[in-house]
Amino acid sequence: MKNVFDAKDVESIIGRINQLTPATQPQWGKMNVAQMLAHCNVTYEMVYTDLHKKPGAFMRFMLKMMVKNAVVSEKPYSKNGRTAPQFLITDEREFNKEKTRLVDYINQTLDLGSNHFEGKESHSFGPLNAKEWNNMFAKHLDHHLTQFGV
Repeated sequence: MKNVFDAKDVESIIGRINQLTPATQPQWGKMNVAQMLAHCNVTYEMVYTDLHKKPGAFMRFMLKMMVKNAVVSEKPYSKNGRTAPQFLITDEREFNKEKTRLVDYINQTLDLGSNHFEGKESHSFGPLNAKEWNNMFAKHLDHHLTQFGV
């Protein structure tokens, strides 16, 4: 798995993103490429903005018990998996805007480094260690970049 806190790995991830065009088609799933980029941005929005409401205590408990391990482990996501409602992107998005936002978020994460994320509170799962943050970011990006053939 790539390391989002390593400059060479981030360069590789961004290189894959830069291979995308507005015409790139998915190998599976319903999102177009701009929607996929917006979808990937949601993970970072939950870290760096207040755009998404935090789940209540009960829902957070359920997410920790039933979803957390699937999200933060190294096991890849399966194709056509279920997506949480706040990650569903159904409206049209502007490709270049979403691409720029995603690259900026990835670079911001690299600049902050793993120490910043060690024990940092997750929007949905409570405190995560840096490895769990890395797995969550890198696995999600890899899944969707693979979905679009890059």
